[in-house]
Amino acid sequence: MDFVNKRIWFFSLSLILISIGVIFLIISPGLKPGIDFTGGSTLSIKFNNDTTQEDLRSELSQIGHPNSVIQMMEKNTYFIRTKQLNDKTDIVSDANNLLNPEKVNVLSFDTVSAVIALETIRNAFIAIIAASIGIFLYIWWAFRNVPSPFRYGVGAIIALLHDTIIVIGLFALLGKLFGVEVNTMFLIALLTVIGYSVNDTIVIFDRLRENIATYPNYTLSEIANLSVAESFGRSLNTSFTLIFAILALLLFGGPTIKNFLWVLLAGVIVGTYSSMAIATNFLVSWETKKFR
Repeated sequence: MDFVNKRIWFFSLSLILISIGVIFLIISPGLKPGIDFTGGSTLSIKFNNDTTQEDLRSELSQIGHPNSVIQMMEKNTYFIRTKQLNDKTDIVSDANNLLNPEKVNVLSFDTVSAVIALETIRNAFIAIIAASIGIFLYIWWAFRNVPSPFRYGVGAIIALLHDTIIVIGLFALLGKLFGVEVNTMFLIALLTVIGYSVNDTIVIFDRLRENIATYPNYTLSEIANLSVAESFGRSLNTSFTLIFAILALLLFGGPTIKNFLWVLLAGVIVGTYSSMAIATNFLVSWETKKFR
C-alpha cells in the first residue's frame, strides 16, 4: 500500500474523528467525571428482596439524596453515587423498610473529598505535560544523526496528541450516550496509551533512520513509504497480540478495571494507525510542504 501518496485520506479521516470528539466534548459538556474528579461517595448494595431502581431513587430522595446517580449492576444489586458521606450508614441506617440494614448487603463503599479530586486533576495534567516534554527531548536526541531531528520529535508529539484527543473524544461520546464516567483509571490508561503510541512511532522512525543511510539517493517520500511497509507486519502483530490480551481481560476480568481496558483498547487501535498513517506522513508533509 502506498501510505505516503494517500496521506490526504489519512489526514481527512483523523480530522473527522477528532471533530466528532471535539463536538461531544463541547455539547456534553466534556467528559463525565467520576467520583475521583468531583468528590463524593459511592456505594454498591445488594438487596435480599426484589427492589426496582425507581423505588430506590424514591427512597434516596426522601432521606436527602435526590440527585444520586443509581445504576443497576445485576438483579437487586445497585451502584449509587452521591454527595460526600461520612459513613455508609448515612444512607443505609437512615432509610426505611427498603434500605433496612437487615435486608441490605453493602458490597463496597468509597469516598473522595473535593480537595483530593482537584489535586488529582492537577497532577494528571502535570504528568501528561511532563511525559510529552520528556518524549520530545528524548526523540530529538535519539535521532540527532539524521537530517532535521527536531521534526521527528514534533512528529511523535503530533501522533501522541492525535491519539489522546481521539480517545478523550470517544469517552466524551460514551459519557453522553451511555453515561460512562472517567476516573483515575482512565488517566492511568491514557498515560499507558501515550507510551504505547510513542513506542510504535519510534519503531517506524528507527526503520526510517536506517533506510536514510541505506538508500541515500531515495527521496524522503520513497524512504518513508518503504519504512512503513517494512514495519507494517510487525506493528500489526504486536497490536493484535495486545488486543487479544485486552479482550480476554474484558471477558474474564473484574469490573474495576473495565474502564482501564476500554481506554487501552481504543488507544492501541488508534496508536497503531497514527504511527503508520499520521506520524510518518507528517514528516513527509513538513519536508515537501505538501499535504496531498
